Amino acid sequence: MPHGLKASSGQIIISGRVDESAANTFTQQEVDLQLNVLDREVFVVTALDLNVRCPEPQQSGIDVQSKGWVSTTSRSTVGSISNSNVLGAIRVTADGHAGGQYVLLDSSSIQSPPTNMDYMGIISTNNFWAGIKGDNNNNEMFIEYRMYGYRARATADVYAALVQSELLSADA
Repeated sequence: MPHGLKASSGQIIISGRVDESAANTFTQQEVDLQLNVLDREVFVVTALDLNVRCPEPQQSGIDVQSKGWVSTTSRSTVGSISNSNVLGAIRVTADGHAGGQYVLLDSSSIQSPPTNMDYMGIISTNNFWAGIKGDNNNNEMFIEYRMYGYRARATADVYAALVQSELLSADA
């Protein structure tokens, strides 16, 4: 248990899916955690599982991608693990080669932390965001996510620090 937090629930599993609004269109969706801010409630993320629709090769020499992410704040660009507000990200690329041959490349962040980690992230605001973006696909892509975690109450100083840190990590 992270210092300054006291669990207020058992394990919770949150699952969902976000579909691109149109092919190759940045799309994100807000997920409301319904945290009790008056009691300084936060959500401690213990694991995350992400899947995206496999991109569809169109023609030789053109790469196609599906990129998905889950972040603590809204984003205006595709999220990756280099962004401090991104809890997890996945990218699947079909690398186009001459002659109609494709190589499928899967790049995803650590989705379940090693057993020596207590948690992989803390969401201190009332929501998180899941997003998807395809590149060079004819059809809409999607991301499916499953987040594992629990609710906890934070001390006043820890809660203030967590909220400030989360809001400052927001994508401009």
